[in-house]
Amino acid sequence: MQVDIFDFDFDRSLIADKPASPRDSSRLLDLSEEGEIHDRHFYDLPDLLKKGDVLVFNDTKVIPARLYGQRGEALVEVTLYHPIDGLSWMSFVKNAKRLHVGDEISFYTDEITAESSDFKAKVINKQGEEGVELRFECDAKDLGHLLEKYGSMPLPPYIKREKPGNGLWNKYNDKEDYQTVYAKHEGAVAAPTAGLHFTDRVFKALEEKGVEKVFLTLHVGAGTFLPVKVADTKDHKMHAEYGIITEEACEKINKAKKEGRRIIAVGTTSLRLLESAADDKGILHPFIGETDIFITPGYKFKTIDMMITNFHLPKSTLFMLICAVAGTERMKAAYKHAMEERYRFYSYGDSSILKCVNKI
Repeated sequence: MQVDIFDFDFDRSLIADKPASPRDSSRLLDLSEEGEIHDRHFYDLPDLLKKGDVLVFNDTKVIPARLYGQRGEALVEVTLYHPIDGLSWMSFVKNAKRLHVGDEISFYTDEITAESSDFKAKVINKQGEEGVELRFECDAKDLGHLLEKYGSMPLPPYIKREKPGNGLWNKYNDKEDYQTVYAKHEGAVAAPTAGLHFTDRVFKALEEKGVEKVFLTLHVGAGTFLPVKVADTKDHKMHAEYGIITEEACEKINKAKKEGRRIIAVGTTSLRLLESAADDKGILHPFIGETDIFITPGYKFKTIDMMITNFHLPKSTLFMLICAVAGTERMKAAYKHAMEERYRFYSYGDSSILKCVNKI
């Protein structure tokens, strides 16, 4: 399938650089009925759902995986994206050409210089487009604390932030904003952004409506932001991400499906993990491991009836996925409407709810 099919003109002024406040005041494009389109707000979500509906959330927690470092005179920006073991990570590195195997990188902040840093990593391997393998020079038990001290949230490249060195680093509240209120299991290096709109107020209204919540975990990788560089989707390689679906979660979802209740994935990450763990009859099985599932139009969904998702980049794997859910022409028309109505786009932007029209 040609990647250009998923291109569209986009007004970059619509990119949100911070979330709506409060979170649930963001807008919600309602595509839950075929042929219909409605402009709502996210706090309207409970009114669109029915008693017995099941919302499936990804409860991964984002770690501060973006680091700024120095090797000699060279400055580098490191984004960790996949753990190898307790101390070794694969990473994407800006200015990676200045690094060589065996080099030591010293990380710094606004307050801590590279020369006085107690946080360092060694370059173990360089793997081209796969990035750079780094091994941190600390005890494994201290790595989390050091990332909190030296790291910042790994925002996607279209959200601009200051680098350390001018006193403005981390002036935004990203460590709170770029995290769902239900985040639990550390390991993601990108947020499951569809969940950023949920608040205690919305959860209370959902509970009163009789909507059920189920949680699974997919540790989202920075590969989710990588552009599709090939002309045909069959040539694109997805980065694997680690996920867990418990037996309890499977039982709840399978019971709801058997009873004819609707399953609604909160985000592309929840959806991809559900589809990875379901058999050809749509029965969900416990899952522990990695998935690199790549969903494009023509795919028949085994688990969901609807999904909630933010607005995605042209020609991205995420836009391809939602076109598979709701139809390519439907989504292109919806995005045109959203741009005309000045919806806010991408990770910190507004939300949408889609009906799945391509099911087994």
